Amino acid sequence: MAIETRNVIGSVLKPCSLDPLTGWHRDGCCRTGAGDQGVHVVCARVNDKFLQFSKNRGNDLTTPRPEFGFPGLTAGDQWCLCAARWQEAFEAGCAPEVVLEATHESALEFIDLESLKAHAC
Repeated sequence: MAIETRNVIGSVLKPCSLDPLTGWHRDGCCRTGAGDQGVHVVCARVNDKFLQFSKNRGNDLTTPRPEFGFPGLTAGDQWCLCAARWQEAFEAGCAPEVVLEATHESALEFIDLESLKAHAC
């Protein structure tokens, strides 16, 4: 019997995005797994401010990288972000909105629930 994956509010994890297809496993869900050093568990609705912040930190999320199955993002896209990067953006005042129902409970190891709720969309 499989154990259901939970989100940060304690219910069953919902998909983050199927278009663009996101997730460490490219299954639409913000779940982590073996080899996911970035812990891609925060479902965020990205905006221009965050995309520029990430690019300035050396992670250009706007340029397509087909060799990694990455389409490039534009403002309004939902994407599974690294928990530590979201926290870094939060501390810099650049955190994007978060979809709580699609953010994996393991994000709470990096980010407090109140911060996530304050940025919920």
